[in-house]
Amino acid sequence: MAWDFVVAKRDLRHTAFQDVAPPPLADGEVLLAIESFALTANNITYAAFGEMMKYWDFFPAAEGLGRVPVWGHARVEASAHPDIAEGQRFYGYWPMSTHLTVQARPGKSGFADVAPHRQPMAAIYNQYLAVGAEEPLEAYRALLQPLFITSFLIDDQLDEAGFHGAASVILSSASSKTAIALAALLHRRGGVKVVGLTSPRNKAFVEGLGFYDQVVLYDDIASAPIASPAVFVDFAGDSQVLGAVHNRFADDLKASILVGGTHWEAPRAQVALPGPQPAFFFAPDRIAKRRQDWPGGEFDQRYGAAWAPFVADAPRWLKVEEGQGQDAMRAAYLAQVDGGTAPDVGVVLRP
Repeated sequence: MAWDFVVAKRDLRHTAFQDVAPPPLADGEVLLAIESFALTANNITYAAFGEMMKYWDFFPAAEGLGRVPVWGHARVEASAHPDIAEGQRFYGYWPMSTHLTVQARPGKSGFADVAPHRQPMAAIYNQYLAVGAEEPLEAYRALLQPLFITSFLIDDQLDEAGFHGAASVILSSASSKTAIALAALLHRRGGVKVVGLTSPRNKAFVEGLGFYDQVVLYDDIASAPIASPAVFVDFAGDSQVLGAVHNRFADDLKASILVGGTHWEAPRAQVALPGPQPAFFFAPDRIAKRRQDWPGGEFDQRYGAAWAPFVADAPRWLKVEEGQGQDAMRAAYLAQVDGGTAPDVGVVLRP
């Protein structure tokens, strides 16, 4: 049986499973059975920004409902494309469903979904990478790679800007996987203090990572001895945290970068802030820039050199927990919505 997991766009806690019948394949189409996918705070950010950033448009659903995008692995169940065979496996961007039908255009490393409704969105989300049999670090790729590439691009942008002359780079939601990846890259690069903002319950975990030079509780932003000038990278999307950082540093804040929304229910309305205007970071735009700036193949080489040591180290601080079936999927999703998943746990689900 095939089904979709759907959520109400206006109430992310309202969920349902809907049985579906994949239609017969047209020429060039491929039906993939989704084997497993990661579920992280990043996916809740996709839902929270679903309207503004068009994340709901990738996998259409009935009016008022959305299919939350996730990253993971799938196997070809049926193919009407001569160059894609049944049984092949691919890594990429899927809905929380049992199946997805794509309009495939094969390339040297996999295929692109060229379905017309997906073309207005960033091309990186439409690329599917061919992979072999399941491997030991496969779960970590699904959990971390979509987040790591954002961190890699922010690190690169900050480096290109000379870190705006800052002595500290401050990361909110320091226990989130995207913040951890950026902290790891900044720590390896050196030259600036890496400061993590977190809650009391996650403080020990964040300190134990070894990537942050300083860990500060949200309530202590105004008084903690943080070296200035500073740059702020906001993974929380919480206007109170954003305001506290801007009010603390004012003109000593040299850049304010908005990335995620792990505190997705926090107020977003914002009064005028001292210091720089917060700027939203959109990874696909940075990828497009660097693919133009760098010679052919250099982007992938640089990215691979940064990714390999990070993913190899990930089992030290992240343990994978798997769930299977509808009940496990709903429970894991609602736990993420409510921020209840421990930061040292990576959830991988199998429909």
